[in-house]
Amino acid sequence: MAMSPDPARGNALSMSAGGNSALSGNGLAVASMLTWAAGFPAAEVLLQTWPPVALFAARLALAVAVMVPIWLLIDGPSRVLNARWMRAMVVGGFGIGLGMILLIVAQKVTDPVTVAIIASCAPLTATLLELTAGTRRLSWNFALGVLVSIVGGLIATSAVAPAQLGLGAALAIASTGLFCWASMATARDFPELSQTGRATITFIGGLVMASVLLSGAALFGMDFMPATAFDMQQAGMLVIYALISMGLSQVFFIASVGRLGVALSSFHINIAPFYVMVIMMILGEEWNSTRALGAGIVALAVVLAQDRRASRRV
Repeated sequence: MAMSPDPARGNALSMSAGGNSALSGNGLAVASMLTWAAGFPAAEVLLQTWPPVALFAARLALAVAVMVPIWLLIDGPSRVLNARWMRAMVVGGFGIGLGMILLIVAQKVTDPVTVAIIASCAPLTATLLELTAGTRRLSWNFALGVLVSIVGGLIATSAVAPAQLGLGAALAIASTGLFCWASMATARDFPELSQTGRATITFIGGLVMASVLLSGAALFGMDFMPATAFDMQQAGMLVIYALISMGLSQVFFIASVGRLGVALSSFHINIAPFYVMVIMMILGEEWNSTRALGAGIVALAVVLAQDRRASRRV
């Protein structure tokens, strides 16, 4: 006689699977933020001699050159050829490409820690995107988190010159919004591809945008080449900036979004300013207690904004 299924055991297995998914998703998000944070000090070195548009193009070109062969090995030529290339050009061109150049320019006019702190509004941006898409419910926790996050951001950026902060903040906020949209679209619109494939195909779209902007800079007589000869130090910084901070970080992040959703995954971006400050301190920068306090308040906003009951998809 066939035995009837045990509801309690089924629920336990479901809870265990959900817990494992959340654990792996959060682990991937932490790995993504650690690798992403390493790119800010690398960019600070490169921006001393590289125009933003040149650094933007070189970063994407190196990442694509390394990741495409890996993608071909993982997904196979047929899946690569039959991928949604037109959609990738839109998501990658505007979400990754335009978003990335805005972030680089934002760092050029401010500094790494300031940009990282402003980028920590990503969870709130991502949650708004999910609310618009109907996959998240609004709660009072979220509204309180918004308020506390604004206060923390104001404290953290209080040491930056207002003129610089105005432009830098606007660019960083716009970049963050584009990145959140691109991450959500990448995880959603390319289900037939591996995590590496999803990241790579949108990077190719970003590289197309980079090529257009680089050509435009050359056409209008703007600086589009590094001011000094390319040396080993620059090569090392570019490897960190392109392959670790962008390529590896994005693969981790898209994998995390697939398990947690873009809003919960991007909550981890709030911790990135701490990683950046620690790395900058190791490299000789002074510790800024005001920024640390502001970043801590922004991290508190994450806890307040995250209502686990409301975070389930509907």
